[in-house]
Amino acid sequence: MTFTPIGIDIAKAKFDAAALRNGKYKTKVFQNTPEGFKAFLAWLQAFPAPHVCLEATGRYGEGLALFLVDHGLAVSVVNPAQIHAFGKAELSRTKTDKTDAKLIARFCHSQRPLLWQPPPPAVRPLQALVRRLESLLEMRQMEKNRLDGADPTVRPSIEAVLATLDAEIAATQKRIREHIDHDPDLRQRRDLIDTIPGLSDATIPVLLAALGDVHRFENARSVAAFAGLSPKEHQSGKWKGHTRLSKTGDALLRKALYMPAIVARRHNPLIRAFCERLKAQGKNGKLIVGAAMRKLLVLAYGVLKSGQPFNPNHGLAS
Repeated sequence: MTFTPIGIDIAKAKFDAAALRNGKYKTKVFQNTPEGFKAFLAWLQAFPAPHVCLEATGRYGEGLALFLVDHGLAVSVVNPAQIHAFGKAELSRTKTDKTDAKLIARFCHSQRPLLWQPPPPAVRPLQALVRRLESLLEMRQMEKNRLDGADPTVRPSIEAVLATLDAEIAATQKRIREHIDHDPDLRQRRDLIDTIPGLSDATIPVLLAALGDVHRFENARSVAAFAGLSPKEHQSGKWKGHTRLSKTGDALLRKALYMPAIVARRHNPLIRAFCERLKAQGKNGKLIVGAAMRKLLVLAYGVLKSGQPFNPNHGLAS
């Protein structure tokens, strides 16, 4: 079947679209707003069987993807690492929004990625609540930083804002707990993840919101790539560089896993043994923490996919 690959490069305020037809491109810029979505939908009418492809950049692209799926469009949301690898293979040198959109359109044409499945209905509000909590926590930290060394004239104002933020944070945390408690599926998945030593009550909602339906992931490697926790090695000719995390993917998920990984090195026997092996191999501390983060994520994926609690004797759910 003939289709029109549409590449989308999305940012906070706008998105660039590139349609590839007969080796030629048509491009246009739209606002990342409900009105911009409608204008984009009207623009797509000129192309037969459009297949829209965009990178998994978190909150910026989610609204557009949901809007398009709700209107019956074929949509693929692709890990940025895949787009990057495709562009590298093409030896793509220039980087602008329009060239990025064109690259994504070529990727869509060449790879025909799987269609995106929206998160389950109960997961959508959880995602919104988790993102809101993160924003509130960031605002509180900013105000705390301002309080340090603040002039006495403005201290009462900063303290009042902090009190308001503390109340909003507590209320949002309560709403997250209640939302999970009131949904049988989310509640069951929370209880499964909770069997993994090292994962806190603060981290579990982030995992549930980020992973959604775990069956959309092909394997543990694809979950690690989704979170930007895949190891990336620098190598040129005979020179071999250090291994580091790719860091393309869900930044909030990586942030949420950092402290649990530190804790799990001490309290999760499987993670502790894993980290000790890496240390014996001469791996540095930063790489070991990254590997522990990846291991925790894979364990969560394992218990959710199997529906069985964590079993330290098997490394995954039994």
